[in-house]
Amino acid sequence: MAVVAGVGATLTIFAAPAAAAGTPYLKGGQTVPVYSYQNAVRESVWVQTPLDNDGDGVPDRVAVDIVRPREAAEHHLRVPVVLEGSPYYACCGRGNEGELKEYDANGVITKQPLFYDNYFVPRGYAFVSADLAGTNRSTGCEDVGGREEVLGAKAVIDWLNGRATATYADGTPAVATGWTNGRTGMIGKSWDGSVANGVAATGVAGLETIVPISAISSWYDYQRFNGVLRATDYPEYLSTVVSGRPSETCAAAVKALDQGSDDATGNYNAFWAERNFRPDASRVHASVFVVHGINDTNVTTTQFAQWWERLGVPKKIWLSQMSHVDPFDIRRADWVDTLHRWFDRWLQGLHNGIDREPPATLETAPGTWVNEPAWPAPAARPVRVALGDGDGTTGTLGGGSGRGFRTWTDAPDLTEAAATATPGAAVPGRVAFLSAPLATGVRISGTPSATLRVQVDKPTTELTARLVDYGTAARVNYLGDGEGITTLDTQSCWGASTTADDACYYDTAEDVVTADHAVLTRGWQDAAHHVSLRFVTPLQPGRWYSITVPMQPTDQRLAAGHVLGLMVQASDNEYSSPQSTGATIRLDLRGSALMLPLVGRLPVPGATAPVVTTAPAAAGLAPQRFRPLLP
Repeated sequence: MAVVAGVGATLTIFAAPAAAAGTPYLKGGQTVPVYSYQNAVRESVWVQTPLDNDGDGVPDRVAVDIVRPREAAEHHLRVPVVLEGSPYYACCGRGNEGELKEYDANGVITKQPLFYDNYFVPRGYAFVSADLAGTNRSTGCEDVGGREEVLGAKAVIDWLNGRATATYADGTPAVATGWTNGRTGMIGKSWDGSVANGVAATGVAGLETIVPISAISSWYDYQRFNGVLRATDYPEYLSTVVSGRPSETCAAAVKALDQGSDDATGNYNAFWAERNFRPDASRVHASVFVVHGINDTNVTTTQFAQWWERLGVPKKIWLSQMSHVDPFDIRRADWVDTLHRWFDRWLQGLHNGIDREPPATLETAPGTWVNEPAWPAPAARPVRVALGDGDGTTGTLGGGSGRGFRTWTDAPDLTEAAATATPGAAVPGRVAFLSAPLATGVRISGTPSATLRVQVDKPTTELTARLVDYGTAARVNYLGDGEGITTLDTQSCWGASTTADDACYYDTAEDVVTADHAVLTRGWQDAAHHVSLRFVTPLQPGRWYSITVPMQPTDQRLAAGHVLGLMVQASDNEYSSPQSTGATIRLDLRGSALMLPLVGRLPVPGATAPVVTTAPAAAGLAPQRFRPLLP
């Protein structure tokens, strides 16, 4: 029997083993494609979970679709598992091409989205895809990052290790221990990767590694920015979009999402604590391969950074200049090779050296990647950058703290384009501060923040801060329609194919533009949550408050001759759904500062800010109001 396995655009023929002699899919220290993908076992089981959140008196069941090498089972070889848990298999699709699960007339899986089964099954892995509770063919109701979601996915790993029960569609028992050794790796982008984080945080035995791509580690931080709402009724919206159940079945669960999320206050509460995986990072024993876009405006970078810094396990990280993009669509050949070696190391136990290589790989400019010994950069040091008065309109960054004040009134319709263009001009609703032109390049690596000493004439206001790189450069167009990539007309193949499930995907390329400035990172803070995210502390008019606006973690290099800018405003109607109070804010420069995790030095500013010329912001355009995102 012959197996066709594609690598890139090349197809190679491998002969399947006639008999099991040792482990036939291992050769030269790696797994090789010897098993027939065409002849693989394809089956579905329903795994029983410990919960019943649809309230029908029966434990909820998670539907699981499996593709595994038939020859391995016939020769009594037990294989590890690559597992993806997703709510998107029927509603929204996976990957750049939006692939859905497909079944034959008997309900047997014929097409799994993405290339994982095509590539890894011939190499001695099983691929398992689980419909999260309440989606596609599973029972229960989606609770958006909650116990139902996480424990349902965990139950699949328990079943793979003989600790949970499952049945086939006809009700007969399904047992996995005859074909798998239980060693499982979870992978997924966005919501799928978030599930991997949540399951790893339970400490479940048998989960050996996770590969969270653009993934959430705290659902509060996904749906709130320090008390600022990203969108109203957001958890309910997400649950409804992905639900595979009749609306009346999950009405109570949706109502619980509405009540628990507490839009009225924006507070962090028990509902959000259940959906915060970071405090349980110490329970993670699986190795972790984090992948994220440093310019991701959907699942923002706090999600990976605060998870990464808490992990005490073997770990690796890739950071691109993209927004919300899978690495398969950034540097495809390198990604498939690296993922292959990662799974071989942690699921097959092959000592291939990947765990001894530099753990951090960063894209420093379009198409330029470097390996580093750690992230953030070990050389980065926290630097307090004073705000100077400048010419009274545009302030300065660096030097001594300036005497003076800035006063502005919330302008909720002020767009980011207008707020960051023409930094030397007076723009209603925004205040600007500029460094002197950089004598040498600098690097910002870590989490910046702006501490603002303010008076506010309302009980609260939202505060928004942006760091901007002023200077012409080739930049990844992460705000474009492709979030940093364009899809080409050519295809390449990554694994074996059947007539129902091919391994070929449209190629992609980086979307690169030349621009005279770019936003490096953003941050938001509801002023009434400055004491705690757990409760509101109304501001008293006339009283001075020191409020810190944390920005999103980043890693960016600014070239010599460029100028660093700090732009501060109140409400931001593009990246959130602000509850504008129309507040007037007065900023005391002496008590305010920018904190930068900096490699290098900012030059001492002159008496006034430098003249910076940018292309004008598009005039007359309505703000691009926040559209609810699917993680």
